Amino acid sequence: MVQNKLARQENEQQVMSVGDLLTVREVAHRLRVDDTTVRRWIKAGALEAVLLPHRGKRCGYRIKKVTLDTLVNEGSLPA
Repeated sequence: MVQNKLARQENEQQVMSVGDLLTVREVAHRLRVDDTTVRRWIKAGALEAVLLPHRGKRCGYRIKKVTLDTLVNEGSLPA
């Protein structure tokens, strides 16, 4: 039974909809900080993000909603 629960949790984590990913701007808006601050947190490793394929200077990132919720609930937002 425990193995079934673990397998189900893994499947749920693998199946992620677009609504589960937030843009840098959406995260900045929710936290009431500037986009640059969110990008700085990502580059410093304080905020986990998915790097999108890109061209040009600025990297495209998406942040998992679960990651943001965890940071907010734990009160461990970077300074």
